[in-house]
Amino acid sequence: MMRLAAWGIALGLGVAGGGLFAALNLPLPWMLGALTAVTSASLSGWRPEIPSQLRGGMIAVLGLMLGSAFSPALLERIGRWSDSLLVLMLATIVSGLLVTLYLRRYSGMNRITAFFAAAPGGINEMVMTGGALGGDERTIALSHSLRILLVVFTVPFGYRLIAHVHSVPMAESMGRLADLGGMDALVMLGSAVVGAGVARLARLPAWMLTGPMLASAGLHLAGLTAYRPPAELVVLAQVVTGAAIGCRFRGLSWREMAAMARPAVGATFIMLVLSAGAAGLLAAGSDLPFGVLLLAFVPGGIAEMCLVALALGQDVAFVSTHHVVRVVLVIMVAPPIFKLIERRENRS
Repeated sequence: MMRLAAWGIALGLGVAGGGLFAALNLPLPWMLGALTAVTSASLSGWRPEIPSQLRGGMIAVLGLMLGSAFSPALLERIGRWSDSLLVLMLATIVSGLLVTLYLRRYSGMNRITAFFAAAPGGINEMVMTGGALGGDERTIALSHSLRILLVVFTVPFGYRLIAHVHSVPMAESMGRLADLGGMDALVMLGSAVVGAGVARLARLPAWMLTGPMLASAGLHLAGLTAYRPPAELVVLAQVVTGAAIGCRFRGLSWREMAAMARPAVGATFIMLVLSAGAAGLLAAGSDLPFGVLLLAFVPGGIAEMCLVALALGQDVAFVSTHHVVRVVLVIMVAPPIFKLIERRENRS
């Protein structure tokens, strides 16, 4: 009964917050509104919770949505992404190392905790790896949660204030629930189930997202389907995604949040500046627009940043591909880089 109440609180607050942000015409209203409401409740002593099955299902919907952005026409452009992917990899490694130095100097974290709190990869993977090596799992998890919260909030508002880019209605880029046919529904369900299952067996990061995304992308690139998840489901996925971020702060007080936020703000600022600088340099030397490069480079969560790209009418396929590559890169190189740094420090 208590768990049902916690679920109801999270979803109720998420819908209310999203509705309020939508009424105020704020950017990415359903996710940011849900995030704001549930985070505030969590820090005020409430115990909201999102069922793991519901969150997994909504993440799969987002994966299907991201995959539907891949089309046969996209194949002509994918080959031109190599430069941006290379710059992304270099910027990710440099920002991770700089933020590690910043956290060690100004937050009091030990080198293990600081390194894995600074590595902009998947939260679960960084928490598990850092914890196994002796880092503080709670600090690592909160650092990544705050990074995602800050990035997701600042980027949409920054676009509106600086570039005067406003959100686009979901109905313009997605389908409608009333128009979803039986065959399309089966294709969606099959892509989600099979894609997630294969991705889990392959141990892909964020398998509930990347599996359905790859399955959906494959079908769309092959020209076998043109379905798009209904806008109503994508809006619900935004509410659940935002509420799930807010639930990560359960058990944390406003005072503890403020103490954690100080180093997190500095770390996020470093990452945003480096991302913007890398995007600006690449945009100046290529035909890729700065706006889409910035969304592809800023280290938010995969699902969250792709939702931002969708809401701002940017190239979702480009953005999602870069964020998946970033997470895979960090998961692959973070442990060996840390061991190399540790050996060098032990010698000195």
